[in-house]
Amino acid sequence: MRTLILLLLSVLLISACEKNVEVKEAETSTAPVSPSDTPTDQVKPAAQSKPGKSPAADNHADYVGAETCAGCHQQQFADWQKSHHDLAMKTPDAETVVGNFDNAKFDYFGTESTFYQRDGKYFVRTDGPDGKLHDYPVAYTFGIYPLQQYLIEFPGGRLQALSISWDSRAKEEGGQRWFHLYPDEEIKADDPLHWTGINQNWNFQCADCHSTNLYKNYDRASNTFATQWSEINVGCESCHGPGKEHMAWAAQPEDQRAADASRGLDIHFDGRRQARWAMDDKTGIAHIGNDVETQAEIPVCAQCHSRRGTQHPGVKPTDDFLDFFHPALLSDGLYHADGQINDEVYVWGSFLQSKMHAAGVTCSNCHNPHSLELRAKGNDVCAQCHLPSKFDTADHHFHPVGSEGAQCVNCHMTDKVYMQVDARRDHSFRVPRPDISQKVGSPNACTGCHTDQSNGWAADVLEKKFGKPDPHYAEALYAGRIGAVDAESQLLKLVMDDKQPDIVRATAVSMLPRYLSQTSAQVLQVIAQGDDALQHLGLAQSLDQVPQQVRPALAIPLLYEDERVTASLAASAMAGAPLEQYPQEVSTRYQQAIKDYMKSAEFNSDRPESLVNLASLRGREGDLASAERLLKQAVALSPHFTPAVINLADLYRASGREADSEALLRNALSTAFDKAPIQHTLGLSLVRQKKMSQALEMLKAAADSESASSRYVYVYGIALNSQGSPQEAIKELEKGLQRFPGDRQILSALASIHHEQGNEVAAQRYQAQLQ
Repeated sequence: MRTLILLLLSVLLISACEKNVEVKEAETSTAPVSPSDTPTDQVKPAAQSKPGKSPAADNHADYVGAETCAGCHQQQFADWQKSHHDLAMKTPDAETVVGNFDNAKFDYFGTESTFYQRDGKYFVRTDGPDGKLHDYPVAYTFGIYPLQQYLIEFPGGRLQALSISWDSRAKEEGGQRWFHLYPDEEIKADDPLHWTGINQNWNFQCADCHSTNLYKNYDRASNTFATQWSEINVGCESCHGPGKEHMAWAAQPEDQRAADASRGLDIHFDGRRQARWAMDDKTGIAHIGNDVETQAEIPVCAQCHSRRGTQHPGVKPTDDFLDFFHPALLSDGLYHADGQINDEVYVWGSFLQSKMHAAGVTCSNCHNPHSLELRAKGNDVCAQCHLPSKFDTADHHFHPVGSEGAQCVNCHMTDKVYMQVDARRDHSFRVPRPDISQKVGSPNACTGCHTDQSNGWAADVLEKKFGKPDPHYAEALYAGRIGAVDAESQLLKLVMDDKQPDIVRATAVSMLPRYLSQTSAQVLQVIAQGDDALQHLGLAQSLDQVPQQVRPALAIPLLYEDERVTASLAASAMAGAPLEQYPQEVSTRYQQAIKDYMKSAEFNSDRPESLVNLASLRGREGDLASAERLLKQAVALSPHFTPAVINLADLYRASGREADSEALLRNALSTAFDKAPIQHTLGLSLVRQKKMSQALEMLKAAADSESASSRYVYVYGIALNSQGSPQEAIKELEKGLQRFPGDRQILSALASIHHEQGNEVAAQRYQAQLQ
């Protein structure tokens, strides 16, 4: 499944480690062309790149290193050593390498790789970018448990992560072996998922979460990296900030130190220790009894432990999260409709949904922040706040005490395995809801174990014991995802419910533009003028779906927000708008925000997504020549990146070059992994050229594909009807309605075609579903 390749008209998130990046469909314009030949619109494909610099320490004067911290903070340093942070990245030696390099061999679809040592160094002989076997020295180890990966250095300052990894679990758990991250499909050398490909590049995908004070330093002109760090691994200063001023404070006489409450640090995490938790004997749950801010560490942890895109370099722990990162909300594909984890999302988005977060619990309540280990074993970590006499009983969890079913995490923190061996727990601490699973298809802990039983059985058991469950936001998010008839009303209700988690409401905000009416537009305008940062982000992410004439009313207030990422997204959506109609202050803020947007795109211009974003911006400004050049560069950088191909084809169409568009799309069909978007776009091109038999063939293929959207089905149905096949159109649309229940476009088409055919009963039936 290659769903990571394409999601048009919304956010595309690509992850290969702890990274992601947004991409929006380029909008083209028929305005007069004003070509730009500035260097920021030029990039060379990899084949033309010149050697860059190997990743290295930057000797940043403000960073003193973990060894210096150890002089005073001996216990914290001892806890940190051998932790996942300490071992996030290391140079290879007998102590850091845990894989078998004793001439071990591994076969992957007939390609035999060999791991060996020579002259005290570690090597792998495996298939390179040309598909042939080569010998590569291991440059760095990457991570430690439950798997360890190995990084190989390439010209241009690139580090690439081998897809053959070492399973460092115990042998009795299935570990102590080499395994491939993609065992079920052959990933060949021309595939972006191949270890030498763009989606396995350390500099972009992984680097800034595995080292301290990392700067990617990508140069577009040469297509090379000069990546640097202050420490190769995740050291003290990743979380506490540069230590130079703290060292200066520590060197002062004791009376001077006592007078400086900051202790030479820009951020402190004292809230958790200052909190006074009191147990409520009636509920069996503790609550904070004093007024104290406990969660200062959460946005710092989120800098790495979230599904997000780095938009600007140089973040410090004190910086606003949304000034540097673009986090994912509860998007389809990343999360189930009820908010449970689906793809790799790294804790933050889950935890923000939890009652724990709402109660003031923070990461270090459960985890030692230096060793990263849990503060207690098993259910004892939960017993810090939840009375065992009430919750750690068979009467509560229905299982024998001490059994697997009696472990709190197995019901409230279900896990999912990523990277073949890495089981990660959902941190939303949710109550199992098999009743919701029946409605939206999400998993639940009950039938996850009791696989021989139904969701209905589990729901009945829980309702008999605990009573009728509360309403859940899953139903509104699901309605928004599938295009249900009442999606707008459900989403509006969720947005305005201030008892729901902020990230849930923000997700609903991001979905509302799909169902824009006068009512929802007014609500979104109120949100734009409000003070909820996540809701602002959700709106900014979806402004491209708002009609041009409405967009400024929603975007302009966001230009006044402090969060750079939100303001820059709003500015991008406004590109090309007649700013002279607005006060000078609006123009000033727009210029600053669009400058930030350009900086972000430039920073990430090693990725085709950013080049597509830049092309979109140029197109909105009417500079089609620059837009075309950028899209061609994106295709050259990553030929398999479908959005670049489709947007380039659309630009050709807008320029009256339909034949060029068709040729581009036909060529892309031969290499695309997910062919449906190409087939759909090619079908529309052929319709415009009045090649209807070929067009219908392509539109059908797109509509019938596993990755089809409801739009593909709708367009195919309309095309069939326009060609005099109304019964076949009805058949295809009804089939599509089974896949996309409640989709308004499909319902509208069915109502219209039945009406045209004189089938008034059927027409009214479908029309009623639109009310």
